[in-house]
Amino acid sequence: MEHVPALDEDLKKTLGPATAKVLAEQLGLHTALDLLHHYPRRYAERGELTSLAELADQIDEHVTVVAQVADARILTFNGGRGKRLEVTITDGSGRLQLVFFGAGVHKPHKDLLPGSRAMFAGKVSKFNHKLQLAHPAYEPLGAEASDRDAATAFANQLIPIYPACAKLESWKIAKCVDAVLPSAQEAVDPLPDALREGRGLIPLTEALLKIHRPGTKADIDDARQRLKWDEAFVLQVALARRRHADSQLPAVPRRPAPGGLLDAFDAKLPFTLTEGQQTVSKEIFDDLATEHPMHRLLQGEVGSGKTMVALRAMLAVVDCGGQAAMLAPTEVLAQQHHRSITEMMGELAEGGMLGGSDQGTKVVLLTGSMGMPARRQALLDLVTGEAGIVIGTHALIEDKVQFHDLGLVVVDEQHRFGVEQRDALRSKGKQPPHLLVMTATPIPRTVAMTVFGDLETSVLDQLPAGRSPIATHVVPAKDKPHFLTRAWERVREEVENGHQAYVVCPRIGDGEDDPKNQKKKAAEDDGEKRPPLAVLEIAEQLTRGPLAGLSVEVLHGRMDPADKDDVMRRFAAGEVKVLVATTVIEVGVNVPNSTVMVIMDADRFGVSQLHQLRGRVGRGSAPGLCLLVSEMHEASPARARLAAVAATLDGFELSRIDLEQRREGDVLGQAQSGVRSSLRMLAVIEDEEVIAQAREEATRVVAADPELERLPGLRSALEALLDTEREQYLEKG
Repeated sequence: MEHVPALDEDLKKTLGPATAKVLAEQLGLHTALDLLHHYPRRYAERGELTSLAELADQIDEHVTVVAQVADARILTFNGGRGKRLEVTITDGSGRLQLVFFGAGVHKPHKDLLPGSRAMFAGKVSKFNHKLQLAHPAYEPLGAEASDRDAATAFANQLIPIYPACAKLESWKIAKCVDAVLPSAQEAVDPLPDALREGRGLIPLTEALLKIHRPGTKADIDDARQRLKWDEAFVLQVALARRRHADSQLPAVPRRPAPGGLLDAFDAKLPFTLTEGQQTVSKEIFDDLATEHPMHRLLQGEVGSGKTMVALRAMLAVVDCGGQAAMLAPTEVLAQQHHRSITEMMGELAEGGMLGGSDQGTKVVLLTGSMGMPARRQALLDLVTGEAGIVIGTHALIEDKVQFHDLGLVVVDEQHRFGVEQRDALRSKGKQPPHLLVMTATPIPRTVAMTVFGDLETSVLDQLPAGRSPIATHVVPAKDKPHFLTRAWERVREEVENGHQAYVVCPRIGDGEDDPKNQKKKAAEDDGEKRPPLAVLEIAEQLTRGPLAGLSVEVLHGRMDPADKDDVMRRFAAGEVKVLVATTVIEVGVNVPNSTVMVIMDADRFGVSQLHQLRGRVGRGSAPGLCLLVSEMHEASPARARLAAVAATLDGFELSRIDLEQRREGDVLGQAQSGVRSSLRMLAVIEDEEVIAQAREEATRVVAADPELERLPGLRSALEALLDTEREQYLEKG
């Protein structure tokens, strides 16, 4: 009887050590179950001509195409000593050249006759401005194929095209899947029967068979719908269990005292809070008043006044005897927050004892680079309760940091922190403190449900009165160099009118950020790939050239913290007119007098990142201007991305565009988690309905049976898919 591999069996036993090694190292597949969940990316139909026209966007990518041979010829070079086989293939949408060299030309010359069809796999490259595959692997499709059984198998069937790698082509992966497919019968179905039947979903075993070996397109649709539900539901159950566990924790209710610090602060505000700020503040105050810890995500457009909302929440906690800590991702941002909060509070930030009759409190800063005396004083102020508010970096998480009564943790720019750091700070409360997570990166609703599924969400989408619009333009530096000249003239004009400017570059240029290590955002450039522009080089060029005579300074992450703070302080004071920086200024830096930003090599930044950067200008009463400089040609996807940023100031719209251009795994923060994303079928933008329904079902299931005792299949799926580390990484955004 044929061996049916167990789902957790190492692929070495089934496929042999050599193939198993490639699957493990290149694709992260170790067991039969892993391989069953390695789904085809698409399907080629017998007789269908797969589009070659799309390959222009896939330079250096490994692709599989199905096409027909148009012609094949052997050319000689080196006086007849060298041979090269050139094969042209076509699919009606375009043509592609294949090249084979040396002794390897004879077999393909015999196999790939004009008129024959085959699958070809290889890396797309460019030679003499033409796309080509060099030495591609191929599998003939048709009666002339050497392997007639394979040809017959392909004859009436949808051909699965798998995500592949150079050492293992799609059709070889298909053969590996064939070897483990019988074990699909052993797969444990995680969906409760009532849910599956109620939603009209096919059983898991059937879905696995149909996704890998569909008879019809309807089979693929049925399988995809079912497998999407698995991923969405198991993920949402993990998050629902986390929410349920958090809701069982005790917390000290924190209600602001009438006539206390918060009222005193509100009374001295020179403006009225926006309707959005008032609504969100009420949601937060309602949460703070409960006996269970608040877990809330506050997402707001760049400049929507999130810091004001967070500060009022912190003051409310201080009002009733507690302390609040704000965790920022960088020293520059921590210092910026400390400066702006103490300025907003004025004399209220210079108080004596916590909750004292003078209504003030102490606001301290704690970062890694502080001198010992200042650090010692800050630690003392925290442990005695003298300081009601502390703003700091990772230094807040260290063991020696102790609080008198930590009541609220505010985490700024959540995506920069891992769960361990967030939890380490929360563990410093006598009881679990309330938690407010802030992000200025707008997140589509489904991503918020998926990535931040353990948090309630508040959205600030109004800009405070007095904020100015920001005009954004693309500067095509290669096609129209005079546009770049004009850009520097605009910077000079703004400075002469009493304003200030940022110039942002992708790298520092101090030798440590070697361009070889820089990932290139766009591969559309036909020319030589030059290294990304650097802060130190551009600053020097500007000082000698178009901005000569203006005070130009640099700011980047590898400067000494004291120097960084000095530059930022002088820029904020208006002494420095032009700041040439890396993305260290991306979040939180607030200089209302800055009206213009020039982003060099803008195509090397993501859509959301460009939107974040742009939010640093137009923060005062004068209108803002953002210039996106790029050398990419007009028809390239990179330029389309920049045009999208220039066309709208709506961060939520841009976040959708950004997400559509990225892999799902990036969204779920797999880089931080060190594990493969569990989402192989689910697309968080397209499958909004499935995710929303799965969240409802998961909440209902967990409320009825938190330990899933009556659902062993679901328990197993959770354990297999979300081991303890993975379940925690879901928080990591």
